[in-house]
Amino acid sequence: MKNLFSIATLFALLLSSCGPSIYKTTDFQDVTKDHKTIAIIPATVMIQLRPNEAKKLTPEQIEKNEEATGYAMQEKMYGWFLRRSSKYHFTVNFQDVSETNALLQNAKLSYKDIMKKSKGELAKILGVDAVISASLHTDKPMNEGVAVALGLLVGYWGNTNKAYTTIDIHEGKKGNLLWKYDYEASGSVGSNPENLVNALMRNASKKFPYNAKS
Repeated sequence: MKNLFSIATLFALLLSSCGPSIYKTTDFQDVTKDHKTIAIIPATVMIQLRPNEAKKLTPEQIEKNEEATGYAMQEKMYGWFLRRSSKYHFTVNFQDVSETNALLQNAKLSYKDIMKKSKGELAKILGVDAVISASLHTDKPMNEGVAVALGLLVGYWGNTNKAYTTIDIHEGKKGNLLWKYDYEASGSVGSNPENLVNALMRNASKKFPYNAKS
């Protein structure tokens, strides 16, 4: 009986350890009360392949996949917010990602350069009150067009992909972290940017701080 209890307890702990982790600064309402527009920047992506899989791709191919996935996630997140703006009654506007990327390009910032800039610096360049950023750590390339562009067949990697994702919101004046959401996806959910963003945002939206219903 004790063994059964121990196993059940351990299983519960394992489940809780995989659950989402959320942080929200205590003064969020005061800091963001005048926020009107926020921008979504390309996601920071790290693909860490197993040694035998890494041999099949060059470092340049992996970097291109990371960059393409980063921009794909940015686009999917923006689309997600737009499609659900009436349902959630967001209290801010989301800068069009085409404008965001044009401003970043005009500032001569490459994908890697964007990752080196502070969120406060990026907010000033973009002319917004806050910046949404996402990070993705995965053990396989995404299966969407980015994988096809590398000469890989869709589904080549199977459906065992694991993806560890984070969404951060930093305010624009000082670049301080306002909100953070950690999420782990596995299986087919983490196999392409659209599935990943849908699963990520479906969970994160319940606690999204600029939500009038939250």
